[in-house]
Amino acid sequence: MTLKIGVLVSGRGSNLQAIIDACDEGKIPAQVVVVISDVAGAPALERARSKEIDAVHVNYSDFSEKTDYEKAVAGILKDHHVELVCLAGYMRLVGKVLLDAFPNRIMNIHPALLPSFPGLDAQKQAFDHGVRFSGCTVHFIDDGVDTGPIILQAVVPVRQDDTPETLAQRILAEEHRIYPEAIGLFAGGKLKIEGRKVVLD
Repeated sequence: MTLKIGVLVSGRGSNLQAIIDACDEGKIPAQVVVVISDVAGAPALERARSKEIDAVHVNYSDFSEKTDYEKAVAGILKDHHVELVCLAGYMRLVGKVLLDAFPNRIMNIHPALLPSFPGLDAQKQAFDHGVRFSGCTVHFIDDGVDTGPIILQAVVPVRQDDTPETLAQRILAEEHRIYPEAIGLFAGGKLKIEGRKVVLD
């Protein structure tokens, strides 16, 4: 069985590309069936179209309430029979409508070792704090900010000559590795949530 994935994006879509490539190369038993962006000109939409994947812009400003926006997004995902939703540079907090529509089936990649440095500019937060090790985290989404159960993490040492930009680039390389890996585990039925923990089978 091939897992059907819907990806929510706002920007360039490098993690989207990593997921698409892993699917195309047979590394994970999954297929990206739709990509949805809240930004009309997001390069991620072009990445999807170049692979003949449905790419949809849903303009947040067209809706008076966040719930209505999320109902529209959820409707598109369900129309494509999506089984797992992946956030890839999606810059909006996921609300109750999407969480209820896809319980324990929304993943995110965050460029820090959660629970440290949640939210925006995580790489710069870590760099400015002077940590010796940073990294990235794949986690399930809940109703908090980067607080959901952790699936996989990768550690990236901080070098003496690093800048926030060079650190971010090395973290990104690890994101591209572990995000498809986490999706593969989900597709294989190897992830189970027990309380705050994700148990790997």
